[in-house]
Amino acid sequence: MVPLLKALADPVRLQLMSMVLSHPGGEACVCDLLPAFELSQPTISHHLKVLHEAGLLERDKRGAWVYYRARSEAMEAVVTLFATGTATA
Repeated sequence: MVPLLKALADPVRLQLMSMVLSHPGGEACVCDLLPAFELSQPTISHHLKVLHEAGLLERDKRGAWVYYRARSEAMEAVVTLFATGTATA
């Protein structure tokens, strides 16, 4: 649970997670996320990589772009933590 929370502790990564979760179809391309930030594409990709490595996001490369979607198991663990105050993962 600690790696998930550490990954979400960064404001940019928290916003990225929110954007992916609220994006139509529950997945978003880096190209969809980039306009919301005043950061370079490599910086956004780095933040997404951190979220992926923490187990919060799955990714799928399609052509030149990578699409991200939230891992339901990770989201359930975070919700359970805050709902009950008990870590399950």
